[in-house]
Amino acid sequence: MISTLSGMGVRSEHAYIGGFASIGLSVLSYFASRKISRKDSDNKAQSDRWGLFVGQWAPTFFALGIALKLEEHDPS
Repeated sequence: MISTLSGMGVRSEHAYIGGFASIGLSVLSYFASRKISRKDSDNKAQSDRWGLFVGQWAPTFFALGIALKLEEHDPS
């Protein structure tokens, strides 16, 4: 899979940017969800779920970035 991604032109920097963007998006979605669902009594729980859902993407992007970086430096 990593070879395929690398062959498609995806570089490790792209994955790292995706990881940092998902952290920012996690914070943004948390506060946006808090503002939108302010009238609901369950708004904090819903906001937590949105923030955590998006926040879980970051480790995957960072792991892909590391794997792509290893692929880029592989001499074969």
